Parts: sequence; C-alpha cells; structure tokens
Amino acid sequence: MGDTPYNPKLDVICIGRSSVDLYGSQVGGRLEDMASFAKYIGGSPTNISIGSARLGLKSALITRVGDEHMGRFVREQLEAEGVDTSNVITDAQRLTALVLLGIRNREQFPLIFYRENCADMAICEDDIDEDFIASASAVLVTGTHFSTQGVADASFKAMKLARNYGRRVCFDIDYRPNLWALGGHGDGESRFAASEAVTAHLQTILPHCDLVVGTEEEWHIASGTTDTLAGLRACRALSAAVFVCKRGALGCTVFAANIGGWDSGISVPVRKIEIYNTLGAGDGFMSGFLRGWLRDESLATCASFANACGALAVSRHGCAPAYPSFAELTHLLENGSTQFALRKDQALENLHWSTTRHRRYDRLTAFAFDHRHQFVKWAEQAGRDESAVDAFKTLALSAARNLLGRGEGVGILVDDELGRSALHAASDDDMWIGRPIEQSGVFPLALSEEPDIGSRLAEWPVNHCVKVLAPCRMDDSEELRIHHERLLIQLADACRRTRHEFLLEIITARPDKPAAPEQIHALMNRFYELGILPDWWKLEPVLEAEFWRRCGDIVRANDPHLQGIIVLGKEAEPDVLASVFENAKSEPLVKGFAVGRTIFAGAAQDWLNGRIDDDTAVANMTDLFAGLIDAWDKAGE
Repeated sequence: MGDTPYNPKLDVICIGRSSVDLYGSQVGGRLEDMASFAKYIGGSPTNISIGSARLGLKSALITRVGDEHMGRFVREQLEAEGVDTSNVITDAQRLTALVLLGIRNREQFPLIFYRENCADMAICEDDIDEDFIASASAVLVTGTHFSTQGVADASFKAMKLARNYGRRVCFDIDYRPNLWALGGHGDGESRFAASEAVTAHLQTILPHCDLVVGTEEEWHIASGTTDTLAGLRACRALSAAVFVCKRGALGCTVFAANIGGWDSGISVPVRKIEIYNTLGAGDGFMSGFLRGWLRDESLATCASFANACGALAVSRHGCAPAYPSFAELTHLLENGSTQFALRKDQALENLHWSTTRHRRYDRLTAFAFDHRHQFVKWAEQAGRDESAVDAFKTLALSAARNLLGRGEGVGILVDDELGRSALHAASDDDMWIGRPIEQSGVFPLALSEEPDIGSRLAEWPVNHCVKVLAPCRMDDSEELRIHHERLLIQLADACRRTRHEFLLEIITARPDKPAAPEQIHALMNRFYELGILPDWWKLEPVLEAEFWRRCGDIVRANDPHLQGIIVLGKEAEPDVLASVFENAKSEPLVKGFAVGRTIFAGAAQDWLNGRIDDDTAVANMTDLFAGLIDAWDKAGE
C-alpha cells in the first residue's frame, strides 16, 4: 500500500445514500398541488460530501447509482462539485433512488422516498476498498445505512478499517423512521418513532465513533429515552466521541467529555432567521462542523461554522445547492446580515452563486454562429429557405466539434430559431453553449422570450448560458436608456432564478453612430449600479491594453468572482483579432473570445450558393476557428 496509510490524500469519505431530489417548485401547498419540480442531488452522505467540498475539504463518496439518466446526473453533479467519484459504483441491476419533496410551511415538509431495492441500498462489503479507506483522514457513516444487514456490514467494515489505520470515524445519526420500516410510504417527513430494535442497533455503532452528530430526536432514538440530557449521558457511557446536539433555534451544544447539564458543553447560539426549508439543513450543519473539526479548529469554531451553514441551508430551496462556499461562510461570519430571510441578502446570494459554480473557465474560445438576420438575407439571395440555414449551422457545430481536443473551454453561440438542430445536438458534447435571447436585428432591444422572461427561461436547459446583445450607449435618450435598463434588470433576475449563467454583450456601434468603446467602462459601471451582475462580459475588439485593464478593475471592484470577459469579433480580419488578443490577454479576467462572421461568413455564402460542399465548408471553418484559437493561446508569449 506504499505511503497511503501514513499520508492521507482525502479529508473525508462519506458512505451511503445517494438520490435525486425532485423539489416542488411551488411553495405553500400540498405535494398533491405542486405542478413542477426542481431536480437536485440528494441523500445525506452525498449532501455532506458536496457541502464539505464547497468548504474546501477533499471529500469522496462511496455509493451506488443506477446505470441510467439519474445515475449519470448524480455522478456528473458530484464531479462538478469536486467530489472524488472513484468509488461511486454504477449498478446495472437497480435504479437510482428518488425523493419527492415539498415546502408546505415552516413546520411541514412533505416527502416521499422512492427507495425500494434502490442502487445505494445494495452497497456491500466488497464495495469497501481498504486502500481507499486508508487514503482519508476520516470516514463518515449515516444512520440509514445501518437499517439492513448488507449496508450495515459495509458501513461497519469501513469504520473498522478506518480505526485500524488511525483515522477518525464520524457518525450522523440521520434518523428517518420510515427508512427503518417504521411507518408507511406517506410518512416520509416523520422525524421520530420509538423503536427498541433501532436503539439497540445504533448503540452498537457508538463505541466505534470519534464524532456523533444528531438532533434531540435523534439522540432520543440513539439512547432510548426522550429526556435529551439523560439520553446523552447514556450514550456517553458507550462512547468517548465528541457529541454534538443540534437544538434548532437554540443553536447547538458540543460535549467533549462528561455530560452534566447543558452548561457542561460548549453551546453556540444562532440568531433568529426565517425558516424557509429545513430539509437537508442537518447535512449542511455537518459539513460546516467537519470543515472545522478536520482542520483542528476549536470546538466552538466548529460549531459556529456548522450553525452558519445550517442557517444558510434553511434559508434556501433545495438541499445540496443551498450549501455555502467557504468564502460565503466567512463573509456571513465576519459581516453578518441585516436580513431576516438570508435568501434576500443580495450580497450573500451573489457570493453564493458565483463561488459555487459547477464549472469555472480559465479559457473560453467560442464559435459564434447565433446570427440570424444575416443568414436570412444570404439564404434569400441564394434562393434558399430557413431549413438550409439550419443545415449549415449543423456544419458549423461540426467545425467546433473538430476542435474539442484543443484545450478546455471550446464552445459555441447558437440560436434556437434558425439553428435548433445544432443547439439540441451540442448537449451531447463537453462544450460551452451560449444561446441568444434578443430578437435579431431589432432596435431598440427586444427579447424573444417576452413578456414573462422567467417562465420561458425555465424551459431552457440549465447548461445554456443566456446571451443578450445590448445595443447601449451613454448618449442615448433618457427614454431609451430606461427601456434598456429595465429589460436588462428583468433578464438578469430571471437568469438567477432559473439558474442560468448570463452573458452581457455591449455593442456601441449603430448604423447612424460609430463605435464608442470609450463609453463601455461607464456602461459597465452603470449596469453594476443597477444590480446587474453578468457571469460573462462580451466586449468590442478594442486594441489598447489599457482599455482591458480598466475593464478588469471595474469587475474586480464589483464582482471579482465572475466567470470572465471575452472579446467579440465584429467581422475583423484574423490578423487584427490576433493583435487585439495580444493586448486583451494582458488582463487576467479576459478569458478568450466569441467570434462569428470572421469564421463563417465566406463558407456560409459559398455553401448556400452551391459553390462548396459540406466537407469543404466544415474544413474552412475548422481552419479559421483553429487559427483564432492558436492566436489566443500564443498571445502574451
């Protein structure tokens, strides 16, 4: 085993439940009355693995998922969060577990578990690899995976191996009565049902633990008494572990030694906040505690981390998606919040959005063929219809696919009007996808998804970045400025609510006015003043390096965690763009380009007029796109 036992590479390995949570999008009604659902990853240890990773720990998960769409979703989400999935097993015989959940009110959170013969309940001892367990500082197990013999044996094996190698064992009691066959399918939200058998089983686990975390009800089932302090004392007779009792609005109390009264522990309170959703809050709490405990912080600091993570979790929709990054956690602890409902704290919400991205790009080189009115004009001139444009755009997609091996962040910008075939096909590839929402060739700005932008964006896949071309100038009339600003505010809000990244492209040139790049800095500042926080800026190809440095300074002052700035093409010649890249790349926040007509204009007109065939069109566009990628990569050398 080499040096594995002595130099753990991971902080924590979580073992057990992994599911897909289908959260009712409507709040305040019965599950029966919910008409649509948001899809998230779920399951206590899976949630904890993600929450820990967001806080900077190196986490891993041992579980099983089905060989189907939901299993792939779980695996992709874990990998996007930075969780080690090397021991996530694909089970071809079983389906990934599902949970349907809803938010009725602050006390009722109806849920139904679809877990009969599910993949994660097939975890067995053979799935626990000794070297892998030895590679982590700690192992975390949860209560549900002691509810049947097979999963209990697997969890016990992991715990014993961890103790043999001097690793820590963490136990989240995670008691769901109906997952122990105590209650019917409709009793998913039940948190407590007495059972001597469950109590006896849990008490065989406690002696092997270094950390045990539970709510008061969970300590009741672990001890067999509903007197919480008496129960904690009874459990202390079985285990020398650090005990953490979660007490809801009272915060939590940590007991490191003998247990007298509540004052014999370390109590860390929480301030009163809105309880929006308690589901998954305990997993967020555990993630925060682990961040401190596995970094040898004081128990009071561990509890503060845990309380803050739990507070953010109860303030948001969903479980794992609600958990904070360490930057967000630190911001809350250092600055607090004036909001009773933390989800309404704009600074926190923006920090949450921008620091928990599933993918960050250090480089984005995009082929933009989302143009529409130019293609319609060329097709008409060639005597072709819109179906020919759609066919050509699939050729443009082929050109982009030819370059997917040329480093990270190859992408496309393509529309759903004339390029639907390419747009839909692109989801099969690991590429960045931008999609325009503005009406092509229309001035002033109008959106194709008006009037209810949010409900229409809810129909877009979440991997589509919403791109808008904003034809704005500082010298526009007040009426025109107000129109554009109101529309962009609505769009930015809709993108956040529907979990879409937002690309804001500024074009100052008009048929009656020349480009005015000197106005771009003022426009960027104005949009930030309005609370418009794009994930990407797409800006005109200005040659001067100072222009790009000032753009970077504006972004750093307002939203330093954005994805980046990219350069647009405006049909410039490749050698001109190469010079722009050379200067733009001197600003670290400029991540690449999105260029269109420079690449496709000649090929499109030749192909539509029958002067070249498909292969030639693809080859021409591939060569031009590759040349621009090479120019970007060589810039600054």
